[in-house]
Amino acid sequence: MATRAITSADFEKLVNDSDLVLFDFWATWCGPCKAFGPVFEAASEANPDIVFAKVDIDQNQDLAAAAGISAVPTLMIAKKGQIIFKQAGALRASDLDDLIAQAKKLEVPANAGEAAAK
Repeated sequence: MATRAITSADFEKLVNDSDLVLFDFWATWCGPCKAFGPVFEAASEANPDIVFAKVDIDQNQDLAAAAGISAVPTLMIAKKGQIIFKQAGALRASDLDDLIAQAKKLEVPANAGEAAAK
């Protein structure tokens, strides 16, 4: 599955309805974002079982603020409704692959996000 651009309206539904989602918070003017884009895209092609979403922070400032994004690119991972990883900075392909493998293995109880919200 290729990456897909999302907006504030899509974010919560994607987090809650998907088993595993990787978010790339980026900006068109950001050099490291441009370098990381093809790495993120290649990982999306290699992992069709995962949702890969791109968030343009300039077009989704409310979402970037709500997610606490202070630098780009920032990679965020949600699993079963819960944010399990967030880090600023572009990753090498090998580091992203390793992170994806760790995220897949991580045991997160179903409805963990719902339980925390109650």
